[in-house]
Amino acid sequence: MTALLQARGVGKRFGAVVAAADIDIAISAGERVALIGSNGAGKTTFVNMITGYLKPDVGRIELDGHDIAALHPRAIMRMGVARSFQIPQLYGDLTALENMLVANACEDRHLSFWQAARRPAAVDRARSMLQRFSLAEHESRRVSELPGGVRKLLDIAMALSGAPRLLLLDEPTSGVSAQEKFPMMDTIMGALGDGQTTAVVFVEHDMDIVERYARRVIGFYSGRVIADGAPAQALATDDVRRYVTGELLQE
Repeated sequence: MTALLQARGVGKRFGAVVAAADIDIAISAGERVALIGSNGAGKTTFVNMITGYLKPDVGRIELDGHDIAALHPRAIMRMGVARSFQIPQLYGDLTALENMLVANACEDRHLSFWQAARRPAAVDRARSMLQRFSLAEHESRRVSELPGGVRKLLDIAMALSGAPRLLLLDEPTSGVSAQEKFPMMDTIMGALGDGQTTAVVFVEHDMDIVERYARRVIGFYSGRVIADGAPAQALATDDVRRYVTGELLQE
């Protein structure tokens, strides 16, 4: 069966810095994959290449067998790839509901200047997504007034508004308190449903989050993949213990 996403021999350099080296990764529909590694290991570079914000120097990135490496981020989004950012990309002067309406409008292939953004069907759709992410109580609040964790959830809800086939989350729990991180991830995974169609790839530094929510872990170091497998297997490799968790350095 053809993988939903396939990276083949992908490489990227910034001058003398190797950000990605011969990356070969296949991700299937419905997978829950965590990307781990220290800062600068190549995780976000990989995500940026999948979404078109960076172009690989060599190699192919395929979605359903179609090479998307040269496409613009908007074109890749239209093909069913969505992402959130480490710093939420929101409109601070708009309410949570209005942000969702903007996200829905961006996904609307029949968007028209003659069609009101606040038409009843659009508002109902936006409110439904807010409810899925337990954000209904915040719908009338300006984003600039919302706590950091709530803004993170709203950013992810907006990314999911177009029912993508591949959802990429860049450090979804960064800046969130220890008490909030598990409830937040429970909300995200619950909003995704049974996960039979949408593949989720999330960049994460918190190994407790990785162990609890990932079904597969891909470890990066110096632009290379150093581990790929089930969480227990990947986290137990010497390279991950040395370069990611630092366990071998402490022994």
